[in-house]
Amino acid sequence: MGIPARRGGGGGGGGGGVVAVDMLSERAAQMREALVKSQSITDNMVSILGSFDHRLSALETAMRPTQIRTHAIRRAHENIDKTLKAAEVILSQFDISRQAEAKILKGPHEDLESYLEAIDQLRKNIQFFSNNKSFKSSDGVLNHTNNLLAKAISKLEEEFKQLLSSYSKAVEPERLFECLPNSMRPSSGSPGDSGSKLPSSHSHSDQNNSAENSVYTTPTLIPPRILPLLHDLAQQMVQAGNQQQLQKIYRDTRSPVLEESLRKLGVEKLSKDDVQKMQWEVLEAKIGNWIHFMRIAIEALFRGKACNDIRESALGLTKRLAQTAQETFGDFEEAVEKDATKTAVADGTVHPLTSYVINYVKFLFDYQSTLKQLFQEFENGDGSNSQLAAVTMRIMQALQTNLDGKSKQYRDASLTHLFLMNNIHYMVNQSVRRSEAKDLLGDDWVQRHRRIVQQHANQYKRIAWAKILQCLSVQGLTSSGGGSAVSADGGNSSGVSRAIIKDRCFDLLIPGNLC
Repeated sequence: MGIPARRGGGGGGGGGGVVAVDMLSERAAQMREALVKSQSITDNMVSILGSFDHRLSALETAMRPTQIRTHAIRRAHENIDKTLKAAEVILSQFDISRQAEAKILKGPHEDLESYLEAIDQLRKNIQFFSNNKSFKSSDGVLNHTNNLLAKAISKLEEEFKQLLSSYSKAVEPERLFECLPNSMRPSSGSPGDSGSKLPSSHSHSDQNNSAENSVYTTPTLIPPRILPLLHDLAQQMVQAGNQQQLQKIYRDTRSPVLEESLRKLGVEKLSKDDVQKMQWEVLEAKIGNWIHFMRIAIEALFRGKACNDIRESALGLTKRLAQTAQETFGDFEEAVEKDATKTAVADGTVHPLTSYVINYVKFLFDYQSTLKQLFQEFENGDGSNSQLAAVTMRIMQALQTNLDGKSKQYRDASLTHLFLMNNIHYMVNQSVRRSEAKDLLGDDWVQRHRRIVQQHANQYKRIAWAKILQCLSVQGLTSSGGGSAVSADGGNSSGVSRAIIKDRCFDLLIPGNLC
């Protein structure tokens, strides 16, 4: 507080100062009292707050078990919610499975679309339970669902077979001809005229050139409205891993229909036994047709990507055929070289083995172009023509080796040379009558073997005439007839008769009776 200003004189001034001091003292006392009270209140508040802290600590200690129980209850509720949701998913799968089972038991006849949807639902169920095998009953559910799916696929197979059988009918020839361009439709004659000949190579090329610009119409074999159903059924069977069964059903169902359609076109169905019993002239004509039709099938019908396997199979079959041809020629060559026929030709003429082998080789010449194509599979840079020529020469050499062995069966050297001369002459003359044989064997082979024939002929004449001259000599006549020698003018000397000379010459002219 401020000290009041001094007023008046000196006496008055002393009384005023005392009053101010008293007031200051009083106020100081009041302030001390207030401070004491404030300190007391502070101490009381500190005591109260300390009591609150103690109580709160005790309360927290008392509440901790409750909090723990509350947290456990909350976690239990969360687990229950998760379990309920999982149970709902499982129960929904069971419910879907029951619905699908009901549709499958009805079969695909009433509602094929719902039936296919039920199969898809079963597959999803199988995938679900396979991924959640921790469920106690998952194994049992999987077994039941798999069995149900197998039954469903079996019914699909029956439905596929029934639909395919119902709508697969043989196509009449007239309908097939209507699919061809007008320029290629038959003008007259029955569709199955087997006596008609195939067009020549020139007509083939003309037809191929014109056919490139022709418009073909694909025949309707199965109604278009049925094709999507068959496609869906086939797709389900493939997804189930039943490709083989699907192919078998299709083959068994469609094959008789195709055969009937071909039969109406005049195509014969021949078994292996029928082919083996057929006369070669008839079979040869049919083989030409079969090759022509097979070429069309491979080059035209099976040229798409979907038929790659068929073309590869045909190529593999060609390679196997070429390999078999190589092995057959090798076996034939070995059989010719090792032929052990003991029967010798008495008069040194052509042996049956020679005739058989030459006919075999001539038969090969008829199929020279085909054999060249086969030998291309084993071509090593020398060319298919040289391959075929090498095979032919090896067969000829095997025959000649065998003939050399057979010629040694003759005790008479002249017959040996006569036998080889006749057989090798037959080999050369019969083989080279055709120009293609000359192309294969070559002029060197022909000239060399003609020289061999001439050599054996010279040897035969030398040995045979040597014996004739020996028999006609004085010593020969006297030793065999016991008479005198023949004079220089041809007359009889010392009783040698013309009958003896005639008989001896007759015997000499027969090779088997050479002396």
